[in-house]
Amino acid sequence: MATSSVSKGCFVFKPDFKKRKISVPIEEYFNKGKNESEDSKLRFETYQLIWQQMKYETEQLQEELNKNLFDSLIKFLQKCHSGFQNNSRDWGYQIKLREIPTAALILGVNVTDHDLTFRSLTETLQNNVTPYIVSLQARDCPDMKHFLQKMFSQLVDCCVDVESKEEEKDVQKKTHCSMDSLSSWYINVTQKTDPGKPGKKRNSSQCQPPPVVLILKDLESFTTKALQDFIIISSQHLHEFPLILIFGIATSPVIIHRLLPHAVSSLLCIEIFQSLSCKQHLTTVLDKLLLTTQFPFKLSEKVLQILTNIFLCYDFSIQNFIKGLQLSLLEHFYSQPLSVLCCNLSEAKRRITFLSDNQCENIRRLPSFRRYVEKQAAEKQVALLTNEKFLKEETQSLLENLHVYHTNYFLVLRCLHQFTSSLPKYPLGRQIRELYCTCLEKNVWDSEEYVSALQLLRMLAKDELMTILQKCFDILKSSSEKQLGGTAKRIEELLAQFQSPDAEVKEEEDASGSQSKGLQKTDLYHLQKSLLEMRELRRSGKKQTKFEILREKVVSFIDNLVRGVLDLGHAEKTDRAD
Repeated sequence: MATSSVSKGCFVFKPDFKKRKISVPIEEYFNKGKNESEDSKLRFETYQLIWQQMKYETEQLQEELNKNLFDSLIKFLQKCHSGFQNNSRDWGYQIKLREIPTAALILGVNVTDHDLTFRSLTETLQNNVTPYIVSLQARDCPDMKHFLQKMFSQLVDCCVDVESKEEEKDVQKKTHCSMDSLSSWYINVTQKTDPGKPGKKRNSSQCQPPPVVLILKDLESFTTKALQDFIIISSQHLHEFPLILIFGIATSPVIIHRLLPHAVSSLLCIEIFQSLSCKQHLTTVLDKLLLTTQFPFKLSEKVLQILTNIFLCYDFSIQNFIKGLQLSLLEHFYSQPLSVLCCNLSEAKRRITFLSDNQCENIRRLPSFRRYVEKQAAEKQVALLTNEKFLKEETQSLLENLHVYHTNYFLVLRCLHQFTSSLPKYPLGRQIRELYCTCLEKNVWDSEEYVSALQLLRMLAKDELMTILQKCFDILKSSSEKQLGGTAKRIEELLAQFQSPDAEVKEEEDASGSQSKGLQKTDLYHLQKSLLEMRELRRSGKKQTKFEILREKVVSFIDNLVRGVLDLGHAEKTDRAD
């Protein structure tokens, strides 16, 4: 009766396939039900083009950042592999033979980015070291039994021969997984493999069987007992099963000694490899994607601040930051009709000539364009508001000015960062992204931090000033703009004046004065005291040395350059298509 009552309460409903939602292509959302299908399609195609370019740049950047780390790992693995083949009977070598070569890979707390790093690492090792790569996570290895099963399963998948792979899977189902069975399988596979057959590329000699590399992606999450048992048993089979371990560590190498007692950790020959820090990676990504004129799309101060705050205060994930950047790009092209002009300059000028009357009205409605019209003469105002042809020509000119503005903006921003990034307490930030956010928020010279930075620049020594000026000259000498080309020549003149014999003598005179105190490492109190003394000396009318005058010229030069180029009002001459 109980079973009958339960069965009466069970009902089965067949799904109605007709009511399933049909997935709508993303480009359809750009139409929004309006009669702008051509512009909507063009906006979506422009979005796809820019995003594919950004994605390619980030992938190339990731490969460049991982190259040094992966090269070091490959050298370590190849050195360990050559050690396995040594047949020395020396007692010290026999003791070392029981130590498992282990690479402790410190990746940082950005766990969401680790999968991408391990995928690239696996592919690199398969192409250069060995085809036998196993990647395990703690959730798949609660005990020794599952540990060996997962390892055996992935090793079988590494077989190049499909027929042998199927045979080994059948053998795996019938036999109990153990280190003895793994060793027997490895010996059989390496003996069957013909060295003459084309397979994976590897730098080891063809007569030597390749090692087995085991990657533990999240070492902190592995159970202590399973890890200890595996290491102890594996160390006893190294002569027949050449194993190399790679520990993926998010925190610190100390975790190895917390998980493993000395008796077990002494069985590992550990070498530590450090990846690039998350903050440095973020700075590099911003430098490649945003602080450049290669991409016309730019983020506002609020959006950039939100994305960086999520990164620094939540997950430290570069992948999530890039996804946020992609979402911002998609939202911009979806919501802004004039985003059709967010492309390279030559293409944008061509598209302007084909703008419809509605798009011309959209330009006239822009707040930045209205402010620009109000500053023009009466006749020009009428032409801009009534003549479509004149409006398009003026818009093309304004876009050219905006392109020049962005080019000069990022060059001067980098120069200012060279001056301020090494100052005590970093008044304008240590990273260029911090300075960039400040410049987007307001005119940087209106901040107290900027005034403080100029005061500290007036305390720099000759060698420091010359080093900074040389870096700025290297930044600006590649510029083709007339304004910044003249700036590079001015910097070259200042460097020549510093290198003159008179400047050296006067610098020595200045070194005996009170300003030399500011060059020493000191606390905030003594730094403020030195600045007050400098101000009092200037008020008292004390005659400045030639070095002081030259140093003041440099400070005034960079101040005028910043005020002339990093002015937010210049960007309001037209609506920023970015």
